[in-house]
Amino acid sequence: MQGKSEDAVAEYQQCLSLDPERSEALHGLARALQELNRFDEAVTACKRLVELEPDDPLSFTALSIALHKNGLIAEAESAANQGRILGWKKQLREKKPRTI
Repeated sequence: MQGKSEDAVAEYQQCLSLDPERSEALHGLARALQELNRFDEAVTACKRLVELEPDDPLSFTALSIALHKNGLIAEAESAANQGRILGWKKQLREKKPRTI
């Protein structure tokens, strides 16, 4: 974004108009909106991200950050907890069985 958050928002929105399910663009959009203190819009973008990627811990982390910046602390903690749980589940799936 390099100090050009308004431009970044426009670019991410254009990308999403072409592909509404582009999660990378939603992540970027949420971040740019937060830089502009447009926290309600950032929360909306992150909620859409969670809808698209409900098993991705980073989606919930992004939502937690946006909610926290918007002053919604209880909701932010809930999203952070969901992200942690998903992260733990992912770690358990990736762990290889120990051999003796």
